[in-house]
Amino acid sequence: QVKLVESGGGPVQAGGSLRLSCESSGVTYGNYWMAWFRQSTGKEREGVAAAWIGVGDDTSYYADFVKDRITISHDNDKNTLSLQIDNVKPEDAAMYYCAATPRGRWLYDTNWGHPSVYDDWGQGLQVTVSS
Repeated sequence: QVKLVESGGGPVQAGGSLRLSCESSGVTYGNYWMAWFRQSTGKEREGVAAAWIGVGDDTSYYADFVKDRITISHDNDKNTLSLQIDNVKPEDAAMYYCAATPRGRWLYDTNWGHPSVYDDWGQGLQVTVSS
């Protein structure tokens, strides 16, 4: 059974950097996607970034609202997906979730940000932004 555990989060100063990690366990296969989503109060869950975890390709997708401020990377030895958002803005405050697809499902620019394409989710963690 796949388990995703997020860490990091908490209060962040506006203009600073936000760093989150997602450790996966129980994944016995390669070639799948991991992603970060976020959800603010009263809003739908939205995709922040997604990365292909597999050989032969390093495709990743980024939401327009972070594409100039984001770094995403995967440590294969630690099975950890990391996220860093620089120049944090008040609107970056949200619950952040890690997600993963089943093996072999390919994502496109048109669907990577849809929660329905991901089967496994972490519990989420809160990020607050202070000015």
